[in-house]
Amino acid sequence: MRLSIAAVGRLKSGPEQTLITNYARRLAATGRPYALGPLEVFELDERKVRDQASQSARLLERIRPGTKAVALDERGKALNSPDLARLLERTRDAGADEMVFLIGGADGHTRDVRDRADVLLSFGAMVWPHMLARVMLSEQLYRAVSILAGTPYHRE
Repeated sequence: MRLSIAAVGRLKSGPEQTLITNYARRLAATGRPYALGPLEVFELDERKVRDQASQSARLLERIRPGTKAVALDERGKALNSPDLARLLERTRDAGADEMVFLIGGADGHTRDVRDRADVLLSFGAMVWPHMLARVMLSEQLYRAVSILAGTPYHRE
């Protein structure tokens, strides 16, 4: 099952981009035997699509048939890392081709995105800048795949 992040905003070269690339590489290596990965990142340039409704419409285009959509939203459910691993596992085992994680722009997601998402996921009550949300999500996806693979990365 492919994993992807569709996000409003473009990351420039720098430490955040380096971290995401590193976690994506590690996820691909760990997840390959478990049919999880690779991790792809799709960016929507907010300078070209400025209003929230247009951003949401473009994010919704990323949800193809056979795709499970997870919208990062402060109203969502906070999962611990093992719960996220189980969500990935259940989704893969149910036959999904892809799981896409949607990260909105400065104004978040429209009701259309929240209603279409199969899961609303929260990183807690705080609001995070999109660049840090992508890093945290990339790490958590790698951690979830590592949990499923039984590696010592995650400790309880």
